[in-house]
Formats: sequence, structure tokens, C-alpha cells
Amino acid sequence: MKKLSIIIPVYNEEKTIHLILDKIKAVWLPNGMAKEIIIIDDCSSDDTISAINNYITSNPEMGILFLKHPKNKGKGAALHTGISNATGEYTIIQDADLEYNPSEYEILLQPVLDGFADVVYGSRFMGGNAHRILFFWHTIGNKFLTFLSNMFSNMNLTDMETCYKLFNTQMLQSLKLKENRFGFEPEVTAKIARIPQIRIYEVGISYYGRTYEEGKKINWKDGFHAIYCIIKYGLLRL
Repeated sequence: MKKLSIIIPVYNEEKTIHLILDKIKAVWLPNGMAKEIIIIDDCSSDDTISAINNYITSNPEMGILFLKHPKNKGKGAALHTGISNATGEYTIIQDADLEYNPSEYEILLQPVLDGFADVVYGSRFMGGNAHRILFFWHTIGNKFLTFLSNMFSNMNLTDMETCYKLFNTQMLQSLKLKENRFGFEPEVTAKIARIPQIRIYEVGISYYGRTYEEGKKINWKDGFHAIYCIIKYGLLRL
């Protein structure tokens, strides 16, 4: 039986973590595929750890692996920890908020299971699925970063910054990833694109974006760092 590793980095998500875990619990995966859930707490300062421990106690059958960072290192560092512990044939990244819907795992898995893809990106900018209307300049920034990333990787992605990225686990674990914060997205994109004969697909997904008042964490400083990472890993190939 094949297995999907679901990596969930968390930081101060006490209000939503049980909701996203309920959604993952309810998801049916095609071909009887099993779920491996790996949660990495990046030293939350609220009651996230208690919320997760309570959930694990109430749902022991889910076999959740819960890892904790002793100090805050950043989302990228949490993802590195999760990736190194993944044992499934495929790995997907899932934010702990409610912006992305786990019911769409099947959409991302299908090109892989059909034998066409090694990596699948879930694009918020293609397809006819639901999208919350939010920030104009945030959208322009995302599209600019994707355009810049495409220039150096020679790809035609529509959404490089998407959370929903599904990988062949062995390929993902073969990468030497360095970025500890939001530079993870351009770095992993640049490095995965350089694997010889890699097959990368894109599928349309829905997006239920949060406002900053609702807990969105990425900001304009992260955008400038993403530009730096695109140049660093795309042009300089470090």
C-alpha cells in the first residue's frame, strides 16, 4: 500500500489546527493510499501544543507524528524537519490554517498516480475552483515572483508560491535545502526544476485566503527575500 506523507508546519495555530486535522481525517485517498501525518510545531507561544496533544489523545488511530522545535526557526526549518521524517512515497505540504482544502489531495495526486508526474503544484490562479477575493498587490506580488522564478527555471508555472506542492518523496529528500523561512518556496522550486528529466505538473485548486487580522503571516519583507532567493538559487545555483 502506498502512502502520502502530509507535512504540517504550525506556529500559533491553536484556533484552527483541530479543524484542519478534522478535514485531513475525513479525506479519502485514491487506490486505498494511506496517510502519514507529520506535525512540526515551530515553538508556538500560544496553546497550539496543548491543542495538538489533545487532538492526538482523542484520535490515536490517526497515528500522528508530532515533532517540536525548542526555539522558533521559521516555516522552512519546520518543513525541513518534516521532510526528513517522511516515509511515504509521496509528500504534500499542508498549512495549518484553513486557506487550502485537504479534500483536493486527490486532484494533486491524480497526475502522479496516472504515471505522468513526479511533482504537482496546486495553482490558485488556474481552473474554476473557489477563490476568496483579497489583496490586489499581494496577488501582483505572487505573479511577479512566479514570473521571475520561471525566467531562471525555464518553466511556465502560474503559482510558484502556492502551499500545495506534492513531491516524489525520494526526489524531495535528495535536495539540499537551506532556507529556514519563507524562502523555501523559491528554493525548492529552483532545485527541483534542475533534476534531470523531472516531470512537473500543475492543477487548479481552490483558495480560502486569510486576512492579516485572521492570522496571515507572510508580508512584503518576505516578498523581497523571495526575490533574493530566486536570484540566489536560480541564477547563482547555490
